[in-house]
Amino acid sequence: MSSSNTIDAGRLKRALLELVESDPELRYALMGLLGYREILERITRLEERFARLEERFAGLAERQQRLEERMEQVMREIEKLWREVLALRESQQRLEERQQRVEERLERLDRTLATVAHRFGVLSEHAFREAMRGILEEYFGATAHRWSVYDAEGLVYGYPSEVEVDVVVRDGVHILVEVKSRVDTSDVLELSRIARLYEKQEGVRPELAILGGFVDRRAERLAQRLGIKLYTYLEG
Repeated sequence: MSSSNTIDAGRLKRALLELVESDPELRYALMGLLGYREILERITRLEERFARLEERFAGLAERQQRLEERMEQVMREIEKLWREVLALRESQQRLEERQQRVEERLERLDRTLATVAHRFGVLSEHAFREAMRGILEEYFGATAHRWSVYDAEGLVYGYPSEVEVDVVVRDGVHILVEVKSRVDTSDVLELSRIARLYEKQEGVRPELAILGGFVDRRAERLAQRLGIKLYTYLEG
């Protein structure tokens, strides 16, 4: 090959390269002839697939984060519920202990009341009432005070009169306590009417109890029907 042909080929090559660089259509056409277009299309499709996969992974990561947050919330709720269960168990235990102490006090009260009842023959009703007040203070830490009010409407006795009764307030519970040497149906009905007057005057529905030495059986049945607690050891 002559040097002239070599120069022409070099010029032609440079001209061709310049033409390819300056003409995109010619460049893409040549790439298509060489198989580059198919490769580029595959690369483009792969990039699109990768983009979709990235979106899916981003969605999965977000769902996983929400799931972890929900699990943390559930664990907090379980922990809170467990603390409440423990607190409930402790409260139940304290209640059982308190009930046991009350039962012990009631046993001691039983023995003391029995002693007072057997000695009742030499005690006046006033002395008996004072003894019962002492028992309340000693065994239950409850102080009985005398509640007195003028019943202008005559709710208790049917005519306007002064009404008095012993009241014990403990742990927010109001208890009207009547102490009698002998309890009959009229005493039970009287305390029931006093309770209605007390509720009207004080706005509190009280519990009722009668401490007595001798209790008539009819009075006992009536007290049970009216929800009045009777504490007695000798029956009339």
